[in-house]
Amino acid sequence: MLFDVYKNKSVLVTGNTGFKGSWLTIWLRRLGAHVTGFSKDLPSNPNNFEICGLRNVSHTHFGDVRDLEKLKHLVKKSQPDYIFHLAAQSLVKRSYDETVDTFSVNAMGTVNLLEAARSLNKQVSVVMITSDKAYDNVEWKWGYRETDKLGGKDPYSASKGMAELAIRSYFESFIKNKKSNLKIAITRAGNVIGGGDWAMDRIVPDCVRSWSKVDSVAVRNPNATRPWQHVLEPLGGYLTLGAILSKKENLNGEAYNFGPGADQNYSVSQLINEMKKYWENVEWKSSNVTHENFPEAGLLKLNCDKALFDLRWTPTLSFEQCVKFTIEWYRTFYEEKEVDMLKFCENQIEEYTAIAREAKIYWANDD
Repeated sequence: MLFDVYKNKSVLVTGNTGFKGSWLTIWLRRLGAHVTGFSKDLPSNPNNFEICGLRNVSHTHFGDVRDLEKLKHLVKKSQPDYIFHLAAQSLVKRSYDETVDTFSVNAMGTVNLLEAARSLNKQVSVVMITSDKAYDNVEWKWGYRETDKLGGKDPYSASKGMAELAIRSYFESFIKNKKSNLKIAITRAGNVIGGGDWAMDRIVPDCVRSWSKVDSVAVRNPNATRPWQHVLEPLGGYLTLGAILSKKENLNGEAYNFGPGADQNYSVSQLINEMKKYWENVEWKSSNVTHENFPEAGLLKLNCDKALFDLRWTPTLSFEQCVKFTIEWYRTFYEEKEVDMLKFCENQIEEYTAIAREAKIYWANDD
């Protein structure tokens, strides 16, 4: 299998205590990688990192990606073969309240990670995770391609666009046509759902927090349409990209979208109604609260053809499977207190891999 390349390799995951970072850590451990994590703090209470006991099964170091010397020291000490850079301020609404921090963490944190990786005297493949919100979203009905204009009207989106400019600068200045040990690639994905996310102002965490207390949830923008995907979908893309990047030169400096199929854009209300199928006696209502200082996009889609042609990557789960995976995780957490959630996450990864293998997804098969 393609992911066998990670066995016994040193892998650094920044933002490993976060939602996606914790799931990526679990998956890499299942693949036999030696995982080192670097995060500023625990992002929420509760959080998937602690629920799964990842502090005890991975080498986690706490620090700020804006601390270049600390980051350099960790990179030198861990000698990674692969780096997945997920550390970020990842919430749009928070970017309005913590604007300077959002720009400095997302832009300068990216610069520091690249500078630290550049100091290594060995080959390292670096997957830089930005966001679909880095695109200049004009809400057209077709998906954005990797060559489309980057932009960002809100601070979070703009900070991700700035991060992309920094990555491009490092590639053109220090890697392209140079004898560099560093290979880099960019990934853009968004609207990821799945068990273990408790971030504020996200629809799934908002719902399960309320439903676990048998409360109705107020939904701010039920008609907004998003390309919902389970967390394992983009992570499978990141792992695929990292594995192929380490073997081939033609991916160096490239960007890739990872999202659901073009026909899988669903509204917030459709998502909630699908979630209700797996959680009895729960309700939701449309909120009358307006957020004039917090504008939200109504439509955002990605075109993932490039990932298909270059990486043979395609999404695995249907919308219904995506929601089922997600709600089964939360139901288990809230209602079955004795369950080992690390094992539950591992089982979901195994189930996801089996579905991908059955669908003949490239990374999940031996060819």
